[in-house]
Amino acid sequence: MLLRVGLARSARLRGGATPVFLARRGRGLSSGPPPDPEWTDTVEYLDESGGLLSSAPGARPAVPGADPTILSGASAHPLPRPAAAARLAALALRHRSGAPLSAALSALPSAPDPALLLLAAASLPASDPVPLISLVAWARLQPWFVPSDDLSSLLASRLPPATHSSELLALFDDTLGLPDPAAFPKTLNAVVSALATNGLLEPAFYCFKRLRDAGFKGLETPAYNALLSLLLTRGLAFKAFEVLDEMATSGCALDEGTYELAVPALARAGRIDAARKMFDEMKQREGIGRPPAGVYSVMVDVLAKAGRLDAAMGMYREMVAVGHRVSTGVSTAMVEGLVRSGKLDAGMELWEEMRRGGLRPNFGLYTMVVEANARSGRLDVAAKLFGDMEKVGFFPTPATYACLVEMHASAGQVDAAMRLYHSMANAGTRPGLSTFTALLTMLANKRMLDLAAKVLLEMKASGFPIEVTASDLLMIYIKDGSTDLALRWLRFMGSAGIRTNNFIIRQLFESCMKTGLYDSARPLLETYVAGAAKVDLILYTSILAHLVRCQDESSERAIMDILSASKHKAHDFMCGLFTGPEQRKQPVLSFVREFFQGIDYDVEESAARYFVNVLLNYLVLMGQMNRARCVWKVAYENKLFAKAIVFDQHIAWSLDVRSLSVGAALVATVHTLHRFRKRMLYYGVVPRRIKLVTGPTLKMVVAQVLASLESPFEVSKVVLRAPGDSVLEWFKKPIVQQFLLNEIPSKADVLMHRLNVMFPSSAPEARSLYIPRSLGMSR
Repeated sequence: MLLRVGLARSARLRGGATPVFLARRGRGLSSGPPPDPEWTDTVEYLDESGGLLSSAPGARPAVPGADPTILSGASAHPLPRPAAAARLAALALRHRSGAPLSAALSALPSAPDPALLLLAAASLPASDPVPLISLVAWARLQPWFVPSDDLSSLLASRLPPATHSSELLALFDDTLGLPDPAAFPKTLNAVVSALATNGLLEPAFYCFKRLRDAGFKGLETPAYNALLSLLLTRGLAFKAFEVLDEMATSGCALDEGTYELAVPALARAGRIDAARKMFDEMKQREGIGRPPAGVYSVMVDVLAKAGRLDAAMGMYREMVAVGHRVSTGVSTAMVEGLVRSGKLDAGMELWEEMRRGGLRPNFGLYTMVVEANARSGRLDVAAKLFGDMEKVGFFPTPATYACLVEMHASAGQVDAAMRLYHSMANAGTRPGLSTFTALLTMLANKRMLDLAAKVLLEMKASGFPIEVTASDLLMIYIKDGSTDLALRWLRFMGSAGIRTNNFIIRQLFESCMKTGLYDSARPLLETYVAGAAKVDLILYTSILAHLVRCQDESSERAIMDILSASKHKAHDFMCGLFTGPEQRKQPVLSFVREFFQGIDYDVEESAARYFVNVLLNYLVLMGQMNRARCVWKVAYENKLFAKAIVFDQHIAWSLDVRSLSVGAALVATVHTLHRFRKRMLYYGVVPRRIKLVTGPTLKMVVAQVLASLESPFEVSKVVLRAPGDSVLEWFKKPIVQQFLLNEIPSKADVLMHRLNVMFPSSAPEARSLYIPRSLGMSR
């Protein structure tokens, strides 16, 4: 008959004394039964009905599994340790926590030991950590408790971090505070793994740093992998690499999971060489199978985007060779890398291979291939791919439409470009500014003015500013020499209320002057002046140059009207130059000096040179040598041609007319020879030689003038030379004196009094580049 054991409390125990359940022996566990204490209790043996069978005075605490505390018939047997552990677990489950649990555990007839506590804790259900926490908390207060790595790791693995993170951190701190924390590797690993696996980044990394600072080298691969995975998931790759370096420093072995985490992370972070090195280690490591398709995909993608196309292609071929199915993303990355690096042929071969393998290109790859073929000039291929793209159900983006329209426009394919443009509009896609610009540029180059005007108005209706674009098209017509089209386009702009800038108005005006459209040129100049633009000396001189070259009387009058419309001060000067002294109220020389004093030579020096050259051309053609010599004299005084005349004492005197016009060269020659004559005859200074540097262009003109006076100058390639003595004798001739002075007004000068407001029209036969008669004959 199985009897129960009852423990009769002594009067002392009933007074509230705490029983002792475990006797310590140092820091270790007791291997045998404890020594007999004093008799403190009376043990009573009861039957099944509760009747007293026998009793014995005093007893020591019974050790489960060692002391015979259960009667089976007449024999006593010890209580089995699993039964004792089950009793502990039952009490923890019944009372869960608090004072009732502590009282029930303290009233046990036999004191537990650490091994029995571990056995009871392991039997508790893992779904409810409260009984386990309460049982361990009670045990920690008992004198027989000894910290155990197994018990602590069990507790760490049973605690849910989401609700018991503070208990986990407390357990970690207690463990790390022990004299030898290295004896508790399972506990520390369990805490770090639990925190990292449940996404508690800051506590997990805090524990890792504490272990690293403490020099703990027992952290295992699963804990490292959990921490790496958490850091990479949160985008903290640099912290993950810090953990990876610590893993290598501590000598922890890398497993397949570590490689699968580290290799893609290194590659995505730009550390491609390190990723490739670890990838090669992964393939060579025993016990690790072939790298998974995800690792291959990341390596191919990163290598392709980094421009390492040979390595990417090798990795791609290796991926296929080991039996992995290439995903659409990997093929897309390879094609994109090849196309962007300019290897369009290789990219298209891989594209066809991808299509043959049954992979369907995505929208982005279709768009990129279409645009790449279009930009490389393969418009037929681009159009075919564009059609395939629409057939498979991808709606082209505005960028794709724009690229095709712009490339067809650049190639001058008007029909295809306009067809795509209308298709774009029908699809509800709004063309961009670059698309409109390319289309209008093409139409302008093709001189399709009406169609360009229609597209420009559609551009305006789309909300884009059109003034700049319209002006650019106007410049295209001007630069192309299509002045009539430019004028038509300008009229269209005016009717549409589109204004252009003064620079383009000036360009069109100059184009009209070059083509002889003087009737259209004058309104343009008036518009230019009315637009607050100032006609500068260069523009006025260019109009005067057209007058010099003009051979038609009606055109002359038109150009004179244009000169008058310029409202430039040089025009008032020209009018005053051709009037008589009665109206000018001052001599010609003073009048010319007054005009040239009003020029800002810091800004308009080159323009003033240009004006003098053209003006002297005109004055010579008109036979006005006196006025021309006054203009040259004043221009030389103002150092516009400072290096033209050189006096090298008694050695050589020279005149350089290479930078002058024909008329200016003739006037400069006459005026300078007159100066040389005065120096030689009046002052008796005779140089060894005199040179006239004309260059190949003006050589024959100057030589023809001097040959009519039997001059001693010899003609060479670019210079007219003569000895100083010979020139002195030549200066003494009366005909030469009359030619060089030329101060008495001729009949032509008298007729010039008619020119009060506008220039006269000379006879057509007098307007030639042959030498005027007044230069070749005496007055």
